[in-house]
Amino acid sequence: MLPIDPSAPRPAPIPTSIDVLYRDDAVVVVDKPSGLSVHRGDDQGNLTRNAIGQWVYPVHRLDRATSGVLVFALSSEHARTLHDSFSTRTVNKTYLALVRGTPPAHGVIDSPMAKREGGPDVESVTEYETLFVSDVRLALVEARPRTGRRHQIRRHLRRIDHPIAGDVNYGNGPDNRRYRAELGLYRLALHAQRLSFLHPASGERVTFESAVPEDLAGPLRRIGVPETLLGA
Repeated sequence: MLPIDPSAPRPAPIPTSIDVLYRDDAVVVVDKPSGLSVHRGDDQGNLTRNAIGQWVYPVHRLDRATSGVLVFALSSEHARTLHDSFSTRTVNKTYLALVRGTPPAHGVIDSPMAKREGGPDVESVTEYETLFVSDVRLALVEARPRTGRRHQIRRHLRRIDHPIAGDVNYGNGPDNRRYRAELGLYRLALHAQRLSFLHPASGERVTFESAVPEDLAGPLRRIGVPETLLGA
């Protein structure tokens, strides 16, 4: 691993604002920071409502520790349409994840899991591609979930023995402490980079992207990840 860096950045404070990537009469798309809550009446919904001065309807979730593209509907009708899109798998999601070890160049993880704790296992599939391999046993992968189970990407990557760096649920405590000390990584290294869906009003496919935020981009640069993989 890298030598301990005393100048590595400290953890960022809990975000108090959220950036709007796009808004029209039907949807608002935001760039969610890591650290926002994920429950009903949560920070991300409240901050989005405050940013645009209008009530919003959640249609999908990102884990508290995950950053990236998140869409809300602006009416119950459009929310139902978007919910249907997620249910029928017409939504395409692309994530970046920094993982331990060196995964294969690409693969498909087909490993059933429960939708909720205690429930029956159901189909769960994640495609991935390895974009960059460092010389310190860390790799950057692009993950594309075909299904939408709770913590799916995190659990799937752990099942192939490549847990996401900074994952306190499915990772390794000593490894995560080294990542904090050596890379300044104080968050889950998972970012929702791209979201593509059928617009609930026009029916046209729209795509939105988010650049890797600095609290993750800094650690990635430190292990040599090129800038071309960090931009939107």
